[in-house]
Amino acid sequence: MRAEPTCPRCAGPLHAPGLWSSDWSCGVHGVVLPRQPSKRPGPDGLAAVLRDARVPVWTPWPLPLGWLVTGFATVGDDRSGARATAVALSGPGLLAGPADMVLIAEEPGIGLGAHYAGLDGSDPGEVFDAPPHVKLDVSGPAATCGHSVPMWTVNGQADRAVFVGEAMGHWLWVVLWPADAGVLLLERQTLLDLREPGMELDLPYGAYSPRLDD
Repeated sequence: MRAEPTCPRCAGPLHAPGLWSSDWSCGVHGVVLPRQPSKRPGPDGLAAVLRDARVPVWTPWPLPLGWLVTGFATVGDDRSGARATAVALSGPGLLAGPADMVLIAEEPGIGLGAHYAGLDGSDPGEVFDAPPHVKLDVSGPAATCGHSVPMWTVNGQADRAVFVGEAMGHWLWVVLWPADAGVLLLERQTLLDLREPGMELDLPYGAYSPRLDD
């Protein structure tokens, strides 16, 4: 796990605010919000994310069979709050071997989802002209009755499957390793926003996922 904030778009080092500037800045991407060191899986890590989150904190519920929550990440600082969140999960793939998933909610332009997707830009680009490839059901403070979110595949790195859509006014990314783990989304999943008042799920936790540090 990294101990210092990094760039959400490239995971590179940042220049911290100082005497002449109140902004965090990356030598490649300029002014950015800081990606904070990832948080270990467990109630304390989740509580820290929920305390600062200004965007949804998504988890599938119920989890796919045998899957565990394996860590959290945020982008933002004390002034901004968390303007992007990531929840990592790990478990058995439907086809073969272990698999990993990271669900990202973020404001446009942050770039965390695109980074995990293996894209150079900060947003998904022109992927919405075709019919959606899968749909997810979501529920949260702004959608207590739930609704369907269309998701499109994104061509990123060959070792992962990437889906993106828009939910509750923010980007929703789902990134899965290996690429064939994308079949998990063919079994329509329901996502819950853990910020919802009264949400006290008994989440099962596993070992920390190094995918968060990619």
